[in-house]
Amino acid sequence: MAQMAHTTQQGQSTSRLSGRLQSLRWTELTLLIIPGIILVLCMIQLLLVNLDPNTAVNFKKLSLFNGLIPILGFIAVTLGVHIVFVIFFKKADQFLFPLVALLSGLGVIMMTRLGPNLFIPTLGSRQLLWAILAMVVCVGVMFVLRNVEWLSRYKYTWMLFCLAVLIPALINGIKTLHGGDPTRDTLGVGTLQIQPSEFLKIGVAIFFAGYFNDNLDVLAQSYYRIGWLRLPPLRQLGPLVFILGISLLSFLVIRELGLAMLIYGLFLCMTYIATGKGSYTVFNLIVFVVLAMVGYALLSYVRQRFATVVFNPLVGMGTTNYENYVTGTGAQIFQGLIGLASGGIFGAGLGMGDPTSIPVITSDMVLTAYGEEFGLAGLFAIMGIYLLIIYRGFRIATQANDNFSKLLAAGLTSVFALQTMIICAYIVKIFPLTGIPLPFLSNGVNALVANFIIIGILLRISHNTAVENEGY
Repeated sequence: MAQMAHTTQQGQSTSRLSGRLQSLRWTELTLLIIPGIILVLCMIQLLLVNLDPNTAVNFKKLSLFNGLIPILGFIAVTLGVHIVFVIFFKKADQFLFPLVALLSGLGVIMMTRLGPNLFIPTLGSRQLLWAILAMVVCVGVMFVLRNVEWLSRYKYTWMLFCLAVLIPALINGIKTLHGGDPTRDTLGVGTLQIQPSEFLKIGVAIFFAGYFNDNLDVLAQSYYRIGWLRLPPLRQLGPLVFILGISLLSFLVIRELGLAMLIYGLFLCMTYIATGKGSYTVFNLIVFVVLAMVGYALLSYVRQRFATVVFNPLVGMGTTNYENYVTGTGAQIFQGLIGLASGGIFGAGLGMGDPTSIPVITSDMVLTAYGEEFGLAGLFAIMGIYLLIIYRGFRIATQANDNFSKLLAAGLTSVFALQTMIICAYIVKIFPLTGIPLPFLSNGVNALVANFIIIGILLRISHNTAVENEGY
């Protein structure tokens, strides 16, 4: 009997030890090693290019300090975040953070590489500071958001938040409606530039999730019939029309095509996810096409952006239109396509290309820098990482225990998918310029913080789901 008791006690001790080892989140730690190795290899590549006396003149010299600090600092911060997860959020998804850490690290690497050529040698260090701030905010969201469902109680507050965020931009847009910069989405607050769309998308996703969760049964039924289309009561349609009105205002007044596309695309995705009715999606697509045609007819800046996309350089070769295109309206996309083409399959190598000849290379066109220096293979790898992030996001949505968490996770994941699709479509000349930054890779504090807020919400949902399923 004593021997059996000893054996049982030993088995329990082994089980507790195994549980403690599993709680260390080995999967996440192992996956974080991959971004670390990639970043160190990229750092070595930059330093080797820096030391090579035959380096092309298009690569300005990078100091050892400005090269080492961003990469090593980023690796240290990601390990620190992992330790926080091990202590406080053992059950959170272990794949999502390493994936976004890899993309964010690549963003730090590219800003470190581009900085000297843009006469901003500390650009990489700045990107590191923004990344650190974004990760701190991500962890903070996970601590504050203990119960995700409470967000649904304030869905109309979030609706008003969406309008409030746009009010300064609307006023600014009205003042410059007949001239000036066609992009009215950036707001200046002191020395800080705030982009409302980066935070507006979160508010819209929360509102849609809460609204569809509370009105799902009503929206699924048919009260009004217009031909083959069946609509819910007007009372339930009112708030949705309000949000779509915000999208229309951003399109007509702020003149920000990307913001309007993002809101409307999110509405389409969440409508279909919530109701499963294809008729709603088809009807809304028809409305979108009609509004796009009206906007094209009434707004000159829309016609200019579409003209940039549909212009065929081969047809206009040797003409004045061609010269105006490559030096004027189409200069950005023209240089971007040249950069992508020059990268070939495997790229010119980090630090060996000339991406700074492309306008707005650190934000709108940052993917072309990776295409030029990492090649088509590198772009496929980056797209694969985005697809994995989207997969993990929808997986978190399907595993959530309540409808609101399901809808919220699916909506926030759709934001990543839409942003990536829109900006990638632009750089290959099949969609007009929208000004939407590529998640995690583009330079800037607004996009990074907003995207890591989304990651924090997704990780919290996954943690809560696992805790509830295990009965803690």
